[in-house]
Amino acid sequence: MAWIYLFVAGLFEIGWAIGLKYTDGFTRPLPTVLTLASMVISIGLLGLALKTLPVGTAYAVWTGIGTVGTVVLGIALLGDSASALRLACIGLIIAGIVGLKALSPE
Repeated sequence: MAWIYLFVAGLFEIGWAIGLKYTDGFTRPLPTVLTLASMVISIGLLGLALKTLPVGTAYAVWTGIGTVGTVVLGIALLGDSASALRLACIGLIIAGIVGLKALSPE
């Protein structure tokens, strides 16, 4: 169950990272409220996952999911660069996430 919490926490991290862009410096009320809610949910689920997962593994996977998802949505929604080198670096992050999961005692 901890890995499910961690995965969903990572999804909410993507939500708040992308949400920050849409808050326009926290001047738009609805995006600001949604972004803050995503932050709280993400941290709460990370905390639940940390009950059983090692902190280093959980934190690295959480930030990795957030990083990969934010980059992908940045490319899809915001016109960020999708260069081959950038995508290769994202592939390395994914490999790290998979490796940490595979080597985790949970």
